[in-house]
Amino acid sequence: MPTYEYRCNKCGKDFDVSQKMSAKALTVCPDKKCKGKVKRLISAGAGFIFKGPGFYATDYRSEGYKKRAKEEMPDSSKCDTCDKKQGSCPIDK
Repeated sequence: MPTYEYRCNKCGKDFDVSQKMSAKALTVCPDKKCKGKVKRLISAGAGFIFKGPGFYATDYRSEGYKKRAKEEMPDSSKCDTCDKKQGSCPIDK
């Protein structure tokens, strides 16, 4: 759920609220003493949140997928597309 920023026109308080995208914007300050009119602010958002040990799509592949991929890789000793003397074979990396 996205988090929206609001500002109360009466007390000037800024606050964040997690709401569904389909939910209507708040119109009243949540402070029980104030109850002023609020306006939703335009914010930059949080962006991406990366979790876990790595950030590559292959980090979360199943063991079965990894095993099949390894079996399908060509043998690096038979590589004829690169210069093995230079150590630039993409299969070895």
